[in-house]
Amino acid sequence: MTRIALVGAGAVAQRHVDVLRGLHGVEVVSVADPAQAAASSLASSCGARAFTSAEESLDAVPADAVYICVPPFAHGPPEVAALDRGLPIFVEKPLALDLPTAVALADRVAAADVVTGTGYHWRCLDTLDRARDLLCETPPLLAMGYWLDKRPPVGWWGRRDRSGGQVVEQLTHVLDLARVLLGEAEAVYAVGVLDDTEPPQGGEADDIEAATAATVRFASGAVATLAATSLLSAKRAAGLDIIGRGRTLELSEVALIVDDGATRVEHTPSVDAKTLVDAEFIAAVRGERESTRAPYAEVLGTHRLACALTESVATGRPTRIVS
Repeated sequence: MTRIALVGAGAVAQRHVDVLRGLHGVEVVSVADPAQAAASSLASSCGARAFTSAEESLDAVPADAVYICVPPFAHGPPEVAALDRGLPIFVEKPLALDLPTAVALADRVAAADVVTGTGYHWRCLDTLDRARDLLCETPPLLAMGYWLDKRPPVGWWGRRDRSGGQVVEQLTHVLDLARVLLGEAEAVYAVGVLDDTEPPQGGEADDIEAATAATVRFASGAVATLAATSLLSAKRAAGLDIIGRGRTLELSEVALIVDDGATRVEHTPSVDAKTLVDAEFIAAVRGERESTRAPYAEVLGTHRLACALTESVATGRPTRIVS
């Protein structure tokens, strides 16, 4: 039996519990969240014990791995608690609120030498593998990434010191796709705009950009434009369109569309990426596979790119990306 300690009791944590309960030989044994009612509710749904801190849960209930499903501002202490106890960690995206926290945690991960997985589940799409093969035939030169959505209904999301902004919290999935398919980014230039047309509906007003546009240059020679907004009333689209000579690939979580001008063919994933990302982490914890597809050290580059975009918005200048 593989015993899982869960840190965080929000909607994403609930999704992971639903998946983990369906995997053979996996048991969620503890749930920790500062909101005691939330921890108790989720724990009772899966027969686990509830706690209000990661340290308390890990000391009280033996676990084989830890899932960390917390808001951006809460990353750091849960990872340290797990790594200090030599436990494998699965960290939901984004890795942290800022870059220094994620870099420091990456150093701790390396020192602990444990299995890691992250919430970049789009890497588990078999349509991504198909896209990669096609790009070997037709090298990419231009890409257009986008996350066009509504504002999530949680108070912390609209605060820069809590979420890091939409680029860090949502567009990060698209940035990860870009790194996988286009290679590492060298420089970015981004601008953003605040939305002050709507008065706040109680609580603090949002202080993050309601819309962001960016250009990115990749070491491969490809260039990309990126756009993100939370101004809509419903999610419209999130994905990455890639153009090579004579061919366009439109990749999202739900489909890959290949258009060569004469034909337009849609491929849908044959796997559930949200299930597979958990199954592969559990397999790595058990020693049944060497690693996950999105280990912490590798996706640090995605977080570095996201933070470079936000830095460019803040400074009004291009930002070079130095690893």
